[in-house]
Amino acid sequence: MPSSDQGTFYGNLHAYKMYTRPMAQRTFGTISFRKKSGPKHHENIQTILEILALNGTLTTWGMAKTHLRDTTNIRSKEKEYRRLLLGRSSRGKHLPGLMEIGLVVKDGKSMLKGPADQYRLSLHGILYCLDVLDMTDKQIDQMAEKYSNVLPMVFGKWQYLKNIIGNEIYRLKILAGGLFMDNIQIANITKFPVYELMTYLNIKYQNNFEQIDENDLANQISYWFYTTLLVPSKLKNTSKHNSIDTRQWKNIFKDSSLKVWYYRFVDEAINFYELKFKTIKKLQI
Repeated sequence: MPSSDQGTFYGNLHAYKMYTRPMAQRTFGTISFRKKSGPKHHENIQTILEILALNGTLTTWGMAKTHLRDTTNIRSKEKEYRRLLLGRSSRGKHLPGLMEIGLVVKDGKSMLKGPADQYRLSLHGILYCLDVLDMTDKQIDQMAEKYSNVLPMVFGKWQYLKNIIGNEIYRLKILAGGLFMDNIQIANITKFPVYELMTYLNIKYQNNFEQIDENDLANQISYWFYTTLLVPSKLKNTSKHNSIDTRQWKNIFKDSSLKVWYYRFVDEAINFYELKFKTIKKLQI
């Protein structure tokens, strides 16, 4: 679904790193309210994000019902949640909402009690939750189940991947923290061309800083995920090595749909660099 149909706009991973994440942290907090007390606004915002992370698509009424039972209280909380989603003005100052910053998107309508907008996390919102909410592995597993259709090549394969690579599956936290792993130093810590693939990944989506289709962003995140599995999580001083066994990594692609999808990206990168090298050769005297 294009961002324009979701009631908001958001960009690629570079936009998440340079704009969405810093803006969301300034506005909604850099640490979970469950770990450290802070402004009530941060707690309210993070509560909505947690509800959507663990429950998936909901109306504002559905959000309020997850932790309230009295109808009067639900109605009051629903109005508050709507303001937090859409933004509000207070004392001449505009407070941006979750949709304005791009953490939450509209996801169709519920007709249960008349037409009502439904909401869920955007892909940027998923990353922010991983970054700030201090979610347990069990909660991340639950979010993966609820958003399997939004991030199909990772969340849609979650249990399959977890059976092969174990806790390495939670590497998305690295991306959520703003580390794209496209630094030249990556070339020094793994024998695989991770730096080259990450550089191409940036180039592939470089024109989508201001706006990107959700399917394209899901692919960008997913390409990042599978490529970074080749980067060591712990380094020995004696030699280069991988964080997961090469055999484990290859076992992932026994899933034919994953193999076709990922190696299409690899082939694109190979063609890109071959063309660049041909251009360089033409400069020879």
